[in-house]
Amino acid sequence: MKEYTKDLSIIISLYNERESLPELISWIQKVMKEQGYRYEIIMVDDGSTDGSWDIIRELKEDDSNIRGISFRRNYGKSAALYEGFKTAEGSVIITMDADLQDSPDEIPELYRMVTEEGWDIVSGWKQKRQDNKFTKNLPSKLYNATARKITGIKLHDMNCGLKAYRNEVVKNIEVYSEMHRYIPYLAKNAGFSKITEKPVHHQKRKYGKSKFGLERFVNGFLDLLSLWFLSTFGKKPMHFFGFSGILMFLAGGIIALWLIIDKLVSQAHHLLYRPVTDQPLFYLALIAIILGAQLFLAGFICEMISRSSNDRNHYNIRERL
Repeated sequence: MKEYTKDLSIIISLYNERESLPELISWIQKVMKEQGYRYEIIMVDDGSTDGSWDIIRELKEDDSNIRGISFRRNYGKSAALYEGFKTAEGSVIITMDADLQDSPDEIPELYRMVTEEGWDIVSGWKQKRQDNKFTKNLPSKLYNATARKITGIKLHDMNCGLKAYRNEVVKNIEVYSEMHRYIPYLAKNAGFSKITEKPVHHQKRKYGKSKFGLERFVNGFLDLLSLWFLSTFGKKPMHFFGFSGILMFLAGGIIALWLIIDKLVSQAHHLLYRPVTDQPLFYLALIAIILGAQLFLAGFICEMISRSSNDRNHYNIRERL
């Protein structure tokens, strides 16, 4: 079994949270001292413009366990977590937000569930949310119900920022675009199936305002469909495009052939008939044939370019501490 230099790596992705950082780090340090963990705190500044990086510099001067990564611009939470995961050296990885809504007091139990109970991922579940009921709570319930249905993972709060992972999990998944919402699904597709959840305390935001609006639920649903498609057909796009193309091509061909045969039979029996080219159904059949052929060819193209990008997770990092 691999030996790790740290018990815990705590990854905090942040964007314009300078007011909350000193209090959050002090709280984490208190918990770490009480538990006697060997730990590191990795703060990823996602292009903040409020001086958050200056606060991180000051905090590191007082605690050598703090590490920092600063992006030159805002890339998003997935990029921040990707860099944090790549840097982490702890046997257990804890992710949490910087807005003080996630409680560091939850960390010891999350750590225990991974190390003693053998879970690959322990996801936080904010049973009693301190957000607006109509703008956060109800959309979140609909979003999570949809996610459970599509992914097959029975989590009540898949998008909760407070999670614990075995090191092996984060080193074997690739978080990109906006896929941080579905890390449990990425892990499941990578073969890590021991996934559970733990009810956690959720606090009201103390400083600033939320960086997320209602549009994240729409974007989250679209991302979920993309992830489902990629995980199902990402390495075999021809199974989707080719099958769809064949069905459409055959449907169009059968309709066109039926119209032609119907005309010939009517002619042979001296019955009234409409010319094939006068019937709208004939042109719909032609469209189906053309689209079917295009989908089939698209399958071949997708097979060639599937997962061929080498710079999907290339980020312009300003500085590392």
